[in-house]
Amino acid sequence: MATVVLELLLPQLLPSPLVVVRRLLSAPPSSLSFSQSVSQCVAFSSGNMCVQKKPMRRQMIVCEAAPTKKADSAAKRARQAEKRRVYNKSKKSEARTRMKKVLEALDGLKKKSEAQPDEIVTVEKLIGEAYSAIDKAVKVRALHKNTGARRKSRLARRKKAVEIHHGWYVPATAAAAEEAVAMAA
Repeated sequence: MATVVLELLLPQLLPSPLVVVRRLLSAPPSSLSFSQSVSQCVAFSSGNMCVQKKPMRRQMIVCEAAPTKKADSAAKRARQAEKRRVYNKSKKSEARTRMKKVLEALDGLKKKSEAQPDEIVTVEKLIGEAYSAIDKAVKVRALHKNTGARRKSRLARRKKAVEIHHGWYVPATAAAAEEAVAMAA
């Protein structure tokens, strides 16, 4: 902290010594704290000012101004955080976009009544791209590893649901039940 000492001439020479001091103190936008050895304090909208009266024909104002400049390390951290935020945002956005494309393709395939089993190949390519985008986001820690695993699982379950819907895939428990019924007959 830097201590600032201002001395004013007699009040008769200046129209208002407090106005002059107010202008001097309001120039730097810093927080001010004042010494304890003062006899009069005046409050302003931008801070306080204390006047110390001495037996001489002068008035002395003592205040301490705190620096407002950010420390260099804090400014660097802010720059780094902003750079990371933008990078992570792009990774997360890419993963979300790839997931949306897969989900839209799966919904379209599910609504299609005469879908063929080979149409799932294009969806599998999209799923591979989505998995890759999710894995890259997890690798740079834009996404948590559990979040990445959950999203990949969600895509796999949706694909499996579409395959079951069209009859291209029969779950193991259902297949075993059908075999048991066929053998019993």
